[in-house]
Amino acid sequence: MGEKILVVDDAAFMRMMIKDILEKNGFEVVGEAEDGQQAVEKYQELNPDLVTLDITMPEKDGITALKEIVGQDPSAKVVMCSAMGQQAMVIDAIQAGAKDFIVKPFQADRVIEAIKKVLE
Repeated sequence: MGEKILVVDDAAFMRMMIKDILEKNGFEVVGEAEDGQQAVEKYQELNPDLVTLDITMPEKDGITALKEIVGQDPSAKVVMCSAMGQQAMVIDAIQAGAKDFIVKPFQADRVIEAIKKVLE
């Protein structure tokens, strides 16, 4: 394994939770970003195999960042992270090119299942 993953969330503890789940399952977290603008910059810089992208963030939200990332790299693999009750935004994200989504609070097995499915 060892696929490189960029973790994007405006909440540091959420980034830490995802990073912990990923690293325990053999993935390499190559970078973190706390808003959509950083996500786009880090994606260009790090060229990760996959991005976990929070939908609701300051500066630039996840859907805007997703559109920019997919605009630059149509083969980008992005898994959106959403809180409960954001179904409409999740649909927007899937239409904009996200490959899957995971719901907070994160369940480790669901996170790994989604990421493995998208990386296959």
